[in-house]
Amino acid sequence: MIAAALVGLALAATSWQWQLDSPPRAPFSKVGMYDVDGRDTPAATVRALHAQGTFVVCYLSAGTWENWRPDARRYPRRILGRPVAGWPGERWVDVRAYRGRLGRILARRLDVCARKGFDGVEPDNVDGYANRTGFRLRAGDQLAFNRWLARAAHRRGLAVLLKNDDEQARALAPRFDGALVEQCVQYRECFRYRAFARAGKPVFAVEYRRTCPPGHPPWLDLMLKRLCLDAWRRPCP
Repeated sequence: MIAAALVGLALAATSWQWQLDSPPRAPFSKVGMYDVDGRDTPAATVRALHAQGTFVVCYLSAGTWENWRPDARRYPRRILGRPVAGWPGERWVDVRAYRGRLGRILARRLDVCARKGFDGVEPDNVDGYANRTGFRLRAGDQLAFNRWLARAAHRRGLAVLLKNDDEQARALAPRFDGALVEQCVQYRECFRYRAFARAGKPVFAVEYRRTCPPGHPPWLDLMLKRLCLDAWRRPCP
């Protein structure tokens, strides 16, 4: 089952849409991949996207707690850290707890993605060790957590994308099936994801600007988006 998901991900690497502000509605963009919120998007929408031949990815935040999620009360207070700057109602979590309560919460979320028929998953905020989380997270802690996420996704037949963990991208490329990165052109970080391209794995990239940047790496599947991640998109050649 995971082999079929990987083939679908490879075929999706020609065009894509990332829409998290609300579940997409028909008529859908004719793209190879849709990345949507796993909790808010119903299974019927996933089936409708499949009907047009679209690979569908389930977004979830793995490294932060969000107070509006139905399972927010399941998080023990001891694993909740500092607020995430610029995102009200969101706090970093202690990813070292993946062997306990946090792991069980995230496993349930992955189960929801699988039951709804998603093809892949995009776990967000998997670079806590490089941020002020309120915990003394080390690079090794993050690597262990991220590798666990990849294994957990694969066990459910889901492809998995690495999100924004540029400093560990080379080490994690063998475990993940692709990457999704924000503003790597702006911050000159795209080269860190070259290991994915060399392995024939897609790198989906977003820039928050009005015009496509010149001279970006040809192996990026690059598009422009608004920060709210609504339906607007502009692909970059």
